[in-house]
Amino acid sequence: MMSDWLASPDDSELEELDHFLRAHAGEEDMLLDGVHGFLTALAIGPAPAKPEEWLPEILHAPFADAEEGERVLTLLARLNDAITPELETGSYEPILGELDGEEGAPPVFTARGWCEGFSRGIDLRAPSWEGRLGHDSQLMELLSPIIALAIDDGVFESDGDFAPLGDDDYDECLAQIPVAVGAVAEYWRAHPLDEGDFARHGEAAPAPPRRRGGRWVH
Repeated sequence: MMSDWLASPDDSELEELDHFLRAHAGEEDMLLDGVHGFLTALAIGPAPAKPEEWLPEILHAPFADAEEGERVLTLLARLNDAITPELETGSYEPILGELDGEEGAPPVFTARGWCEGFSRGIDLRAPSWEGRLGHDSQLMELLSPIIALAIDDGVFESDGDFAPLGDDDYDECLAQIPVAVGAVAEYWRAHPLDEGDFARHGEAAPAPPRRRGGRWVH
């Protein structure tokens, strides 16, 4: 049914997808948290991406058989297609990684993988993001909780002095991810791309953060 297709994968299905991704992941490949960040950036960004564009960024190994392929592709499609409805209903939550806590303590959440995936999603539409980020400080401000997490986790490089986030500040930035994602989605709806994003003159652009080991925005 259509309602089933639009529903985000449940916990057991997310575990199934996570298991597949981990079993086939190379050193630079995204795991489930990264895939969710990646798809989120594409869902809220200036221009939609078709599956034939984003699937090669996620899948790098052949399926064992047609049944496995159909299952994985279905789960990825549902994960992707649920992002916009979740934002519209206020139910969006990022899929975060977990790190082992101190002995006897519960695991702690980390945004590193999600932020890495988010940056790769921006990379896929780099010219569109670059044209706007360089000339509209509002968009950079809306992204600030994500940027702070990414710098703290070593995903982005910082040209200035950046004090590491304390535990409380880190948790606060984690809590702000859904709000930031929703605000950026609304920003692009209210301020769609125009020719000026690709050809502006006479205004100095601030330097956005760089992603370690690759590029985010130049």
